[in-house]
Amino acid sequence: MAKIVRFHEFGGPEVLRIENADVAGPGPGEVQIRVKALGLNRAEVLLRAGTYIETPPLPSSLGLEAAGIIEAVGEGVGGMAPGDAVSIVPPMSMVRWPAYGEFATFPAELIVKHPPSLGWEEAAAIWMQYLTAYGALIDIARLGREDFVVITAASSSVGLAAIQIANMTGATAIAVTRTSRKRQALLDMGAAHVIASAEENLEERLKEIAGPEGIRVVLDPIGGPIFEPLTTAMARGGILIEYGGLSCEPTPFPLFTVLCKSLTLRGYLVHEIIGDPVRLETAKAFILEGLESRALKPTIARIFPFDQIVEAHRFLESNEQLGKIVVTV
Repeated sequence: MAKIVRFHEFGGPEVLRIENADVAGPGPGEVQIRVKALGLNRAEVLLRAGTYIETPPLPSSLGLEAAGIIEAVGEGVGGMAPGDAVSIVPPMSMVRWPAYGEFATFPAELIVKHPPSLGWEEAAAIWMQYLTAYGALIDIARLGREDFVVITAASSSVGLAAIQIANMTGATAIAVTRTSRKRQALLDMGAAHVIASAEENLEERLKEIAGPEGIRVVLDPIGGPIFEPLTTAMARGGILIEYGGLSCEPTPFPLFTVLCKSLTLRGYLVHEIIGDPVRLETAKAFILEGLESRALKPTIARIFPFDQIVEAHRFLESNEQLGKIVVTV
């Protein structure tokens, strides 16, 4: 028997329960780990609320990221052994391969031996944020040294990862956050400029920073009315990559701006990278190199013990965090 987290109905953090359950061993091509830490993601909030891209049968477990020690390997798995310290690339389905538990099983191709310099908490906070930012900025947008890149929701784990990756490429990172409360922290974490969108004119500030050539790359998980000032400040031939939909307001389609500037507005899910073995291996090599050099360093907002999983989800939904929320097991 092992402790796992499940929910029996959709709802707020309070629907999460810690339960005891039998845990099967790994099947062919799978690896089971003894979990040491979990990284929390907004996708788990959406699954728990019943609004995610997959709808689970109830009761369901959840979770996309973990780090721990290999407990057992399934038939056909090579290059890994019990006792290895590993972290997990998020699976395509957290319903099929949930992470929230004392033990968790994943496809072997998603198991990574992370740099030994990382503790369990940092190792559990790597893959979702860096794969998301890498896929958008490097794989799709081909971010380069001469580029200005706007990063909205900049204090999120993906936002901070995007700032670090922009700095690795020599691009100029413009962080957008709602208020000025996190301004200095974002500057300290590498943003070249910070704009408080609720306190400043976003379009004017972007044009002031980027000048007449404008912004070539925008990375946004919000949508909603922010589309209009963002696209107005973009360069001809620029690309806006949308990887979320946090705004509760309708998202306008800025038709004439898109036409006049030949803009690309592109939806993106990290599954594009995870589901493509060649792109995933390239992404992993980039990220591991960055972690080894410490150009990439996960920012941990707060650490909760496993028995406070409900409180951890409440904090995740508060939007007060700067970086990744981690749960130790």
